[in-house]
Amino acid sequence: MPVTQITSDPEALTMNIAAEFDASVDRVWSVFTDPRQLERFWGPPGWPATFSRFDFTPGGLAQYSLTGPHGATHHARWEFLRIDEPRSYEVLDGFADADGDFVSEMAPMRMVFSFESDGDRTRFTGVTHFESLTALEQSVAMGMVEGTRMAMAQLDTVLQSLREYAQGKGTQVEILDDQHVRITRLVEGPRELVWRAHTEPELLQQWLLGPDGWRMSVCEVDPTVGGRYRYAWEPVVDPSTGSGPAGQAFGFDGETLVVDAPRRSVTTEHMTGTDYPSTVNDLQLYEEDGATLLTLLIEYPDAATRDAVLATGMTEGMETSYQRLEREVLASV
Repeated sequence: MPVTQITSDPEALTMNIAAEFDASVDRVWSVFTDPRQLERFWGPPGWPATFSRFDFTPGGLAQYSLTGPHGATHHARWEFLRIDEPRSYEVLDGFADADGDFVSEMAPMRMVFSFESDGDRTRFTGVTHFESLTALEQSVAMGMVEGTRMAMAQLDTVLQSLREYAQGKGTQVEILDDQHVRITRLVEGPRELVWRAHTEPELLQQWLLGPDGWRMSVCEVDPTVGGRYRYAWEPVVDPSTGSGPAGQAFGFDGETLVVDAPRRSVTTEHMTGTDYPSTVNDLQLYEEDGATLLTLLIEYPDAATRDAVLATGMTEGMETSYQRLEREVLASV
């Protein structure tokens, strides 16, 4: 977790970020000035950024949007005021309309990003200047401090190569808060094929099986926004002995909320035939050097439901399935 401190100063009308990164100044600078890398962390979990414009020059403009797990989209804009490569740059940042023009409801903020070398490490400071105390308090009330903390915590993934970050570690689970769990798994294969393996029934039935001894008896998928899906599994019974793995048939159903193929899919998930509350599952895929980092952000209704689901052995079942994905689907192409 690179962030060391985030504070607001009502007298100076600023919010201040102090962080240290295990990377050189040049590497950190590149992450903050390349829109494709910025997209991987500029936005808290569940609200990834998409930069449609990035003119990195004094007087240039950047336009981006943040899309939430239920499909809501917020647009924003940067105006680059000053650039001193690789030491600092300054932007005017604010919410915008779909055309990229600043909206009048909230005044733009001035942000100054600074980078200082400390041997093989980099000290980063970010200072956001507000026009008034009301604007500062409004931003804090909207969750800017916690959102910034969660966004910056994603930088470890970006600064390392995918294989340095995740290879050989299997399925990793992070509890982010009472409602959110983040699951990551490096999959050896291209993103396009990993996406197909999550959206095409004939591929899903080859790997999404959990522990050995189960089969996918129902696999219905409509991967478009508003489309429904339904999965069901049952234990495979040996006809000669009449025995099979312990457990009863079960299934899940849900609706697709967001699609950005082959980058992101957000769905609800409900256990079929029960009154258990649904979760929201935000799947994101990022490819680098022929490998794909799969990130699944799960939103639970409360901490009790989160803990009950994690206690079922879900992670172990997912790891078995991902191993099967690499072995049965990706390795065969």
